[in-house]
Amino acid sequence: MTEPLFHRILIATDGSEKNRAALEEAIRVGSQSPGTTLYAVYVIDTGTFSTMSADIPLGDTYSVFRAEAEQAFARIRSLAGNTRVETTLLEGRPATEIVKFATKKKIDLIVIGTQGKRGLERLLLGSVAEEIIRSAPCRVLVVK
Repeated sequence: MTEPLFHRILIATDGSEKNRAALEEAIRVGSQSPGTTLYAVYVIDTGTFSTMSADIPLGDTYSVFRAEAEQAFARIRSLAGNTRVETTLLEGRPATEIVKFATKKKIDLIVIGTQGKRGLERLLLGSVAEEIIRSAPCRVLVVK
């Protein structure tokens, strides 16, 4: 029997429909290697708080993000079949937190979409995806 190519796969999710293709690809790749763990990560982008209206209570905003993360994690678990899934909610700059998490967990592959909720921020590739590609400690699979 050959050694699986990937033992630890990270899927970065923002809960959006645009992220679904990346999610499905991460699950497909993970299902090809028995014993693989899929790490689903949702990052609350704390940079968005500085641009929000002061009229919106911070606690309410966190509740919305946490609920959205739980929905994204539930979707991943429902699609993952027999692939082991671990979920983590992080806070900070998305690319930075994803790369830190990947380094800490010794991730073999990061799977990301080219665009998330903010849409296409650069000509061809979202800025978060671009930053992850430049600084990741492992292979990165970009799915459009």
